[in-house]
Amino acid sequence: MVSDPVADLLTRLRNANLARHERVLLPCSKLKVEIARILQQEGYIEDFAVVHEGQFDELSITLKYADDRRRVITGIKRISRPGRRVYAKSDRLPKVLGGLGTAILSTPSGLITSREAATRGIGGEVLCFVW
Repeated sequence: MVSDPVADLLTRLRNANLARHERVLLPCSKLKVEIARILQQEGYIEDFAVVHEGQFDELSITLKYADDRRRVITGIKRISRPGRRVYAKSDRLPKVLGGLGTAILSTPSGLITSREAATRGIGGEVLCFVW
């Protein structure tokens, strides 16, 4: 069975968010760190850090909640999977909830949001939607 690091990250975030955990600890990879960077930049998570303990590095993500403990992340959906890749051209980039959510794309110039891809005029593989 081939493991999917993006699905692993999104599932762990979704489960921890539903259980209202403060932090998520998962195995680290460059792809997961870049997704965490985008989620922090867009305001969906509080912070993230790479923990260098033991044999393997781990990614620690601190989830973000409103003052009354409402979730900031209300939904996460994996779009492109290993069995079915989904690509978007620069003129047909996806909008999540009419622009209220964020689509994360993998492009030749790295991972970026669909908003940033529209300003740069590039397309790529649609990894996930976050709202």
